[in-house]
Amino acid sequence: MKKIIPLIALFFIFNSCSTDNGDNYLFELLPTESVDIPSEFTMGNTYPITIHYKRPTTCHYFNTIYYKKGNGSESNVRTIAVEDAVAQRNNCQELTNEMATYTFNFLVTGNGSYIFKFWQGKDTDGNNIYLEFEVPVTN
Repeated sequence: MKKIIPLIALFFIFNSCSTDNGDNYLFELLPTESVDIPSEFTMGNTYPITIHYKRPTTCHYFNTIYYKKGNGSESNVRTIAVEDAVAQRNNCQELTNEMATYTFNFLVTGNGSYIFKFWQGKDTDGNNIYLEFEVPVTN
């Protein structure tokens, strides 16, 4: 029991520390401009896939990618988007043509073809628009 109390105390000490610099952040999906993706895959291999997107302001910072694997009859579908953290500051400057990239590795684990849907924004009716690629898997 004596060993548990110091461990609990350390837990609270480390969790109470903050590295917050005062900025608040919102998270925003950014439209894909283009993608570098192989034209075919070989089963069991890993391939880099690079997403190109525009960084809208100096307050936009890459956070992660949204990555959703389909299930059931759509288990070969991958829906992907770039997620940026947007610092809520008054001194953000608009960027007109600053392209950014993010590369991730994709491990091929299935046969047939993969369908990649990269989010490009919404149309005038509010429906999602995707840049789609179908990549066949060879043995």
